Amino acid sequence: MSKEIRRDEANLPFDSPERRLGVLVGFDGSAASTAALHYGARIARRRGTALTVVNAYSIPPSIYATLSAAPEKHEAEERIEASERFLGEARNHLRDYSGEVSYRSEGGDAAGVLVDLSRDAQLAIVGARGRGGFLGRILGSVASGLPGHAHCPTIVVPRYFDPEQTSEGGHEAPVVVGVDNSPQSRAALLQAAQAAEERETSLQLTMALPLPGTLLWYPELKDTDLLERRAAQLKDFLDEEVQWVAQHYPSLSVTTVLEPGDPIAVMSKQTSGAALTVLGTHGRGNFSGAVLGSVSRGVLLKAEGPVMVVPAVGDPRVETLSDPDPDL
Repeated sequence: MSKEIRRDEANLPFDSPERRLGVLVGFDGSAASTAALHYGARIARRRGTALTVVNAYSIPPSIYATLSAAPEKHEAEERIEASERFLGEARNHLRDYSGEVSYRSEGGDAAGVLVDLSRDAQLAIVGARGRGGFLGRILGSVASGLPGHAHCPTIVVPRYFDPEQTSEGGHEAPVVVGVDNSPQSRAALLQAAQAAEERETSLQLTMALPLPGTLLWYPELKDTDLLERRAAQLKDFLDEEVQWVAQHYPSLSVTTVLEPGDPIAVMSKQTSGAALTVLGTHGRGNFSGAVLGSVSRGVLLKAEGPVMVVPAVGDPRVETLSDPDPDL
């Protein structure tokens, strides 16, 4: 089925209606994938877009010493039937869901299946841990591989996460985005702003202020005065980012946080109280390292709430970024 997916329009905007799969959810019956399923359904309902639920199955090679040793039912049939049973569970979870939803059983490696389908999706959602169909025993299979290779933003939902816990007093908690002065950061910022607007909540721009001696690329931070000057520079940068996002989302309430400390620790702490925490796949080192495996991966490992990882995209709005400041 995956061969049906377009391969020549990878730069379609993430919210394009041509991304016909809408919100793509990997489901394997685990607690984490069930949380991802409900979380994805809420997003699809908000957006008024399709919800696509996928289960992947793989068929190992079968080698039998004798013909009599071969099972009556071929293992491929059993895997396909098991996949359909998982999708039946998903249907039961969504029995009261009124939006457009489709279910797909796909043969192949789970990560590869989702990466391929993500070309035609607005958003991909998986649980942080699963039973092996979509997520292995540790964060390092699909949950770590998909965000770095997907062709749309990926949300990883922690095990046993309750989608209702991000609402307090009838109001949604803020969407938090880690920012730095890079095009990838701007792409993440736009997705975070869209998510906040959809949830009718506020957006919080967060940046870490490394302490003296903690990061080698800030050798000038040797005393309190220099640290204060650096903080003032970064606050100016955050104010500029607020003004920039206001050009595209003028009605959005936006706040900023500049917190001393290690970027992974700063952003990981934010995940516990955020409706969604958003990061880019690549950045300048503040929030998104050269590869998924530094800050983005570190936050995914420690997250207490959903984390969205946003790949670079050909969005003309990002091109309004000014020349990067080498000091940021």
